[in-house]
Amino acid sequence: MRRFFPHPRMMLVLTVLWLLLVNTFNLGHLLLGLFLAWAIVHVCGDFLLHVPRVRKPLGLMLFTGKVFYDIVVANMQVVKLVLGPKSRLQPAFVEVPVEIEDEFVLSTLACIISLTPGTVSACLSSDHKTLLVHGLDVPDRDELIAAVKSRYEMPLLEIFECSRT
Repeated sequence: MRRFFPHPRMMLVLTVLWLLLVNTFNLGHLLLGLFLAWAIVHVCGDFLLHVPRVRKPLGLMLFTGKVFYDIVVANMQVVKLVLGPKSRLQPAFVEVPVEIEDEFVLSTLACIISLTPGTVSACLSSDHKTLLVHGLDVPDRDELIAAVKSRYEMPLLEIFECSRT
């Protein structure tokens, strides 16, 4: 049964999206949405990442709030830096060692870093142990590494069931 319906939740989401797109709920569109969802999941199945189980759902919600807060605060800091004298900026590339092994959680960390204004995930090492981060203003490299590890990496390791090195 799992082989015929490899991602039932994804199929449900795609079916609901189809029904929302056509703005009609009848048996024909429901069956068409189910068929399209089934086909999309089978065609794109190799591209889907395995999402690890969420160990702490409340922690995930709180972490999401913290990330949104960090984005707002970082926006204000970047505005202040950009409107101020450019000579005060200290841009730098920093290699951040990561303990996350799961691909989905690692890509989540990289996305969070890139979404936070003033930082961009530039590269991931081939062994997936080091993330290269560019910071707009990095007076202390160790402080940036500690901030990434404590604010984002450790909570992600606690929220998701993924292994540590």
